[in-house]
Amino acid sequence: MLWRLRAWIGYWVARRLFRWSWMVRQPRAWAWMQGQFARMAAQGYVPAQSFYGHLLLFRGQGFGAREEGLRLLRLAAEGGDGKAAYQIGVQYLAGDSRQAPDAAEAARWWARAAELGHPLAAQRLAQLYRDGGDGLAPDAALAERFARRAESLGFRPKG
Repeated sequence: MLWRLRAWIGYWVARRLFRWSWMVRQPRAWAWMQGQFARMAAQGYVPAQSFYGHLLLFRGQGFGAREEGLRLLRLAAEGGDGKAAYQIGVQYLAGDSRQAPDAAEAARWWARAAELGHPLAAQRLAQLYRDGGDGLAPDAALAERFARRAESLGFRPKG
């Protein structure tokens, strides 16, 4: 119980310190903050998994950090985080050196994100169904359904 409380307090302090750019540039402080983020993510706290997953994916050093970021984002998405599910879909659609782009898998993750209330995921999914993609045939009915969902979630097209 005491260790869990200590982890929560450490995570809370680290998230507050993260807002100060000069603190993030301090190597010892940054190492401590990453430890707090990792500890809470390992305990299964979905917001920490999402936050630290995004951090590792976009700012991590090396291939291992990227892979760990994707793993944490998958866990967060399975735990109900729409932003993480959206980002997993983006990664599947982009592909990488080990995996070809997979529009069907991106559509699956974006559908999950739209279900969780992510408006951009619903809009991107509508566009993907309108245009089709690698492994995904165009479907006008699904495109219209997700376009309406995006509007109901508050997405407003530019222009």
